[in-house]
Amino acid sequence: MNRIGLIFSSLLVLLALASSTLFVVDQRQFGVVYALGQIKEVITEPGLNWKLPPPFQNVSYIDKRLLTLDSTDAEPMLTAEKQRVVIDWYVRWRISEPTEYIRNVGLNEGAGASQLNRVVRNAFQEEINKRTVKELLSLKREDLMADVKAEVLDKVRGAKPWGVDVVDVRITRVDYVEAITESVYRRMEAERKRVANELRSTGAAEGEKIRADADRQREVTIANAYRDAQKIKGEGDAEAAKIYAEAFNRDPQFAQFYRSLEAYKSSFANKSDVMVLDPGSSEFFKVFRNGASGSSGAKK
Repeated sequence: MNRIGLIFSSLLVLLALASSTLFVVDQRQFGVVYALGQIKEVITEPGLNWKLPPPFQNVSYIDKRLLTLDSTDAEPMLTAEKQRVVIDWYVRWRISEPTEYIRNVGLNEGAGASQLNRVVRNAFQEEINKRTVKELLSLKREDLMADVKAEVLDKVRGAKPWGVDVVDVRITRVDYVEAITESVYRRMEAERKRVANELRSTGAAEGEKIRADADRQREVTIANAYRDAQKIKGEGDAEAAKIYAEAFNRDPQFAQFYRSLEAYKSSFANKSDVMVLDPGSSEFFKVFRNGASGSSGAKK
């Protein structure tokens, strides 16, 4: 039993020793082997590797993928015309030389991102000081980003290289500071209101003009229609009078009788009409007095 326990314990020790000497480097990472605090080896290819057990050798890992650094501060920058603007930007970068990176920047990606953020911001400040707001919003913004990238590359590749590669620098937003933005919005709102009021007043004037023209045309149309109606009515009355005259000339007594009937009809049109006359002396009731003679005259 003691022998089996000894063998089992030995196997555990050997397994622990092997696990401390073997390590795996992922395809997304660099493996950095340290010997007593000094960089012994940098492994760039993925796979299984070995080293001396601690404390003789240790291993750490650094990301080799393309990293993104976004702007984190909202401090305004001054343009060439002394306008305060706020920009948002991002940088795509990667660690290309782990040894230089560890010696001159830091042991992890966060150290590089922190220093790179400061360098990029200073480069943007310097370039924005040379340009106007109009240039920042126009196609010249591409030139600005190219100049910032060149300045950042000069910095990271200087006397003490950082061991990083800056792939791209981009601006995502350019805006005035909040106080200026509110002022601009108020001016825009006032201008829109002025234009709207001008359009309303112009529309009202055009509406009045159209209504006045329509009323004039209506009056002219009604007047022309009334004139034509009166003309036609006059022609009709004349024609009727002509026909009456021709008919009455054939029998004057019948004409007189017919006109008397028309006069009676007009005089007694309503039941409430009252007329006080002397039928014996009034010429108006001559037909009633001489009804028989009038009728015989009509028959003739």
